[in-house]
Amino acid sequence: MPNPQVVPLKQAKRVVIKLGTGVLTSGIGDLDAARIATLCQQVKALRDRGIEVILVSSGAVGLGMGQLGLEQRPKDLATLQACASVGQTILINTWQKGFVPHGLTVAQILLTREDLRARHRHNAVFNTVERLLVHGAVPIVNENDTVSAAEIKFGDNDTLSALVASVTNAEQLFILSNIPGLIDMKGTGEVVPLVEKITPTIEAMAQGTNQVTSVGGMVSKLSAAKIAHRAGCGVIIGSGQDDELFNKLLAGQSVGTYFAPSKVPIKSHKRWIAIQDHTHGSVTIDTGAAEAILQSGKSLSCAGITASDGNFEAGNVITIRNTAGESIAHGLASINADELAAMRGLTIEASQADLPKHPSNVIVHSDHLVLLD
Repeated sequence: MPNPQVVPLKQAKRVVIKLGTGVLTSGIGDLDAARIATLCQQVKALRDRGIEVILVSSGAVGLGMGQLGLEQRPKDLATLQACASVGQTILINTWQKGFVPHGLTVAQILLTREDLRARHRHNAVFNTVERLLVHGAVPIVNENDTVSAAEIKFGDNDTLSALVASVTNAEQLFILSNIPGLIDMKGTGEVVPLVEKITPTIEAMAQGTNQVTSVGGMVSKLSAAKIAHRAGCGVIIGSGQDDELFNKLLAGQSVGTYFAPSKVPIKSHKRWIAIQDHTHGSVTIDTGAAEAILQSGKSLSCAGITASDGNFEAGNVITIRNTAGESIAHGLASINADELAAMRGLTIEASQADLPKHPSNVIVHSDHLVLLD
């Protein structure tokens, strides 16, 4: 039986590679030019195999810290933004220099969380990346730290990379840092080769980071893997220090930790719904409605709703909860909160047969509903 980590890369047409600050730098403010040169060579090798590559590159804040003479990662937003502003120029110029020997041009894409929350901006990101890849450029994505406030930050580039993989319909996401994979610290002490589902046991293995230039750690990587899993994208967490990582995977070797994608394919138009971390409201549904959604893929009608919360509008993403209060799905509401409240009042006083026969009886259509697992 083939290694499950190998098939996705061999068959992938598009991958996202996230590179942590620890991979790209040899200290605060010091880029590891040799490492970047090797990574550029690896990207070129993948492209020569017909695999499109999108990079998500950390490092701007760390580079800025070095230029501004700071030894600890700033805690105040203004100084972080200043560091990012100084460091981002150095970072993108270094990547361009690294790709020059391979005849490749880089394209800088800086994003905030709001760019992916708003559907029209989400689509604009997709269209831009598509056009860049058509013209042979290497998109290099980073968070737009110079303008990101708390409410529009991704929080870490692990999360950003998972969202980028979803937006761009990538089949595979590589999260590369200075750790070889998910390590079973409370058990074997070895790297866990395969994770088919992120359970509480898997989450208990995660630890944060103590690096002064970084955020996240394994906790954020597992969070990113959940997002990618939901979007139907496989994830490999591995070492960015391994010069032969991609060659090993293509040769059938087990490298890092592979997180399998969801077994239920997600349609491209649903990916925007799947990655939303902020919803405009929620509805609670009864057991019958939950079973219809989870087991049969049915739409959600008004009759199955027992409670609603939030002042949402038609077209907003809402959370669907079961009787235990657990979030089981996200979906686009077909009506606003006031209309739903009026309809729910009618269902309490009348039978289902008495409901008005119009499309708004379907509160979330199955074409606009994504299960959360």
